[in-house]
Amino acid sequence: MDGFLLTYDGFDPRTEGLREALTSTGNGYLCTRGAAEWEDADGVHYPGTYAHGGYNRETTMMGGLPVLNEDLVNLPNWLVLQVRVEGEDAIRFDDVELLGYRHEYDIRHATVLRRLRFRDHAGRETTLTSRRFVSMADAHHAGIEWTLVPENWSGHVEVISALDSRVTNSGVPRYRQLEGRHLNPVSPRTFGPEVIALKAETRQSNIYISQATRTRVFQGGEQLPATRTLYQMEDYIQQVLAFDVRQGEATRVEKMVAFYTSRDPAVSDTLVRAARSAARHSDFAGASERHGAAWEELWRTCDVGASGNEQVQLLLRLHIAHLLQVCSPHTADLDAGMPARGLNGEAYRGHVFWDEIYAFPFFNVRLPEVTRGLLMYRYRRIGEARAAAREAGFRGAMFPWQSGSEGVEETQRVHLNPLSGRWEPDLSRNQRHVNAAIFFNIWNYFQATSDYAFLESYGAEMMLDIARFWASIAHFNSARERYEIHGVMGPDEFHEKYPGAQQGGLRNNAYTNVMVAWLCDIAAKLPSLLSASSAEGLRARLGIGDDELALWQDMSRRMFVPFDSGGIISQFEGWDELEELDWDAYRAKYENIQRLDRILRAEGDDPDRYKIAKQADTVMLFFLFSDEELREIFERLGYDYGSDTAARNIAYYDQRTSHGSTLSFVTHAGVLAALDPESSWERFLVALRSDVDDIQGGTTQEGIHMGVMAGTLEVVQRYYAGTQIRDGVLYFTPRLPSGLDGLSFPLQFRETPLLVTLGGGQLTVAVHPDGASHPIRAGIPGDVRELCPGDRAVFGLA
Repeated sequence: MDGFLLTYDGFDPRTEGLREALTSTGNGYLCTRGAAEWEDADGVHYPGTYAHGGYNRETTMMGGLPVLNEDLVNLPNWLVLQVRVEGEDAIRFDDVELLGYRHEYDIRHATVLRRLRFRDHAGRETTLTSRRFVSMADAHHAGIEWTLVPENWSGHVEVISALDSRVTNSGVPRYRQLEGRHLNPVSPRTFGPEVIALKAETRQSNIYISQATRTRVFQGGEQLPATRTLYQMEDYIQQVLAFDVRQGEATRVEKMVAFYTSRDPAVSDTLVRAARSAARHSDFAGASERHGAAWEELWRTCDVGASGNEQVQLLLRLHIAHLLQVCSPHTADLDAGMPARGLNGEAYRGHVFWDEIYAFPFFNVRLPEVTRGLLMYRYRRIGEARAAAREAGFRGAMFPWQSGSEGVEETQRVHLNPLSGRWEPDLSRNQRHVNAAIFFNIWNYFQATSDYAFLESYGAEMMLDIARFWASIAHFNSARERYEIHGVMGPDEFHEKYPGAQQGGLRNNAYTNVMVAWLCDIAAKLPSLLSASSAEGLRARLGIGDDELALWQDMSRRMFVPFDSGGIISQFEGWDELEELDWDAYRAKYENIQRLDRILRAEGDDPDRYKIAKQADTVMLFFLFSDEELREIFERLGYDYGSDTAARNIAYYDQRTSHGSTLSFVTHAGVLAALDPESSWERFLVALRSDVDDIQGGTTQEGIHMGVMAGTLEVVQRYYAGTQIRDGVLYFTPRLPSGLDGLSFPLQFRETPLLVTLGGGQLTVAVHPDGASHPIRAGIPGDVRELCPGDRAVFGLA
């Protein structure tokens, strides 16, 4: 098995949507699904293209009520490339007999390939090879190359090359009752004999999108002077290139495309800019070579070598490739967040959630500029977060659970239950823990990079305003002499409210309260980490007095954490009063019970009644923090934290979790690495295969899961290699599972590039000779060494 090649033999219409998502090609600016160029959106195929920040808001009237939603827009289809033989209809899968078919994805260079032999109804046999990429070397370029070989015929051929803005957002079945039209036509144009271009505008957000393409035909290495015919409408333009082919001889078609939007810098007219860029485009071979070189540079920084299991190696690299297609160095210069479903489909409407908490650890130590850029997406929306807090009666900054273009709350008020067919209230906007996640992400970026410039200019301001929000949403219970937080949801999502309650939200979600205790401790000390002038200016600008710092310090010592009578951390106050579910009965009744909430509601029941969890909630604490860190937090709060606290809580919740989110397998794989290595490895393999096998039954074709793809890499990095940064030291506590012989990966710690190798009972940390001039401290517990550029340290492992 090639460690960089994903292959599919034979065409299967039932899985084509999944294959399209998994073989997407992108560069951190835009991404296009791996659909065949000659197919339209028809229920089997869905040729979607998406760009960071390309949002539009539309209203749907449902039962006389307006329902407003913002979507990441499916942009005009630039793929259209079709062939007609002897004036007949354009070739499509349904119209020919496939004699051979192979769909490949070159993971190393994010290139999609198709090789097909087909026989048409006249008995003509043809081989068509298609290669396509979205350039990592130039964010605005892409290319398609076709190689046509007529095997038993010669004759006249026409190739249709088009740009089509007659597209809608219709890739997610449960959203199809909602308005999916997002584009208005502006104009098609031609620029000389070879370049056609098309301009569209989003209907509400008024973003201009322009595409231009130059299509050429080559035979025997020479450009063929094909006859060109133009046809255009206000939202579609095509050029038909006519030429003759001879039996057994290859003809190449190159379609080179340029993309620009009005969000791009240094652009006046997007249409003219795209056309000029397309005309200047090099040939396919040259563009492909530069694209490949850019990817090779990324792999030198981002590869994770895993020996002992070829399939694990392949899927880890597939996940890395997808992360880099959505968030690359190109992204760092954009105003972009990380959509939870990438740029590969329309699920979650392209919104930004908390899934970045799983992805940032990968970028922090490889491409920290990407994390910095994604954190700036949050900073640019701090004004909306402050407004949201004020409108809700709080202080500070309250970031939304779902974020889009402006940083306002984009969570739907209703969602469709596909099992019952009913629209149900959606209370998930109460997942205020996203604010703790943003604080966590900023702090850990700083720990990995020591980027004081970012902290002083942007990060500290967000962190202090988030702490201020938590202090205002919390209240002091004098009877308990503890701070409490009411009216929120934890990560679980099955529990939106108490059984029978009209109002949403829960009291004292343990995960939320512990996170707040942790972040308040850091926030109280944060001004002391800044330069005197920065700290003084920031405190003056935000109006932070000593009393507020003292309040945060007090909250870090007196947050309330609920426990049940057996000493288990209660997921939220009142958890122990809920009913136990008959898990065996539901497993016997339903093939898949991951989405128990939908099953129970379809039965007329209520998931709020039961001790069940969709995904890791309380267990998230043991994933994000080490045992030492949690012991420190709980002891500061005055609660016992024993040697078996983690094991007991993880086992308790594992029995009551349906793993309705693939993130849950990631979390449990991580926390079980030290407690139950075999079970950890089993969960890891489920998470690793969750998208490629589409274990949630059709969701991956709606967009890959960025969190789980990044999360598998975090399990390898944080738990199997044991990588952790604490108090300025890069620690390793390896727990290599039996399924792997060794690991090897590059890291960058505080501007110092390293190569980490694990296997054969030892850990090797090699510092690149051209690293930063300052030394770093790294090692295993009990053996921390100071390493300078060129140093190589070997640690023996028990």
